[in-house]
Amino acid sequence: MSYFVTGTDTDVGKTLISCALLHGLAAQGKTVAGFKPVAAGCDDSEKNEDALRLRAAANVQVTYGQVNPYCFPQPVAPHLAARFIGVRINLQRIVESYRELAGLSDAVVVEGAGGFCVPLNEREDSVDMARLLGLPVILVVGLRLGCLNHALLTARAIAAAGLPLAGWVANCVDGQMSMRDENIAALQQRLDAPLLGIVPHLGAAPQVHEVAACLDLGLLAAGKV
Repeated sequence: MSYFVTGTDTDVGKTLISCALLHGLAAQGKTVAGFKPVAAGCDDSEKNEDALRLRAAANVQVTYGQVNPYCFPQPVAPHLAARFIGVRINLQRIVESYRELAGLSDAVVVEGAGGFCVPLNEREDSVDMARLLGLPVILVVGLRLGCLNHALLTARAIAAAGLPLAGWVANCVDGQMSMRDENIAALQQRLDAPLLGIVPHLGAAPQVHEVAACLDLGLLAAGKV
């Protein structure tokens, strides 16, 4: 089974959780591939750091272009980054790239760009991309002030798109968040999906295996989603 990973916002740990999912699925004996359809912000070699991390976390050997078909220099909203260099993001190309990876692996972990509703071109957004891919969604909730509203609105958008919410991950991006446990409990009461794990604040350089150990992928493997 493949999954689409989205977040309550940008910088909530989507890449970290996606890599941990790849690590955990590989530990179950699966061949896995990471997919970052659209990335804004790249290095001097015209590669995106998040896409490179996904590629490194997989156990299927693929090219960088297969992992990240659209990579733009400017670290801004994807439709603006694409417009800046005169490119239009084509969702059909993304679907074809996904199918190629799916044909090479047992599971593909697809990481979206920014939040769930971020624009991708003049008419379409990440919701349209997720709908075309048709994958169960895993929501990364960045635990910080405002996360309740962001998480619940994102869950509603996922449901409105006709996609199943396979589970959610509580990622403690703010190590000093007040009433953290109470916020998690509020989301558990309101989100119709299992809590796959709570990732503590692990500092500036968290290790993928540490994060993977926080996740219970058995909830996915047992078909409880």
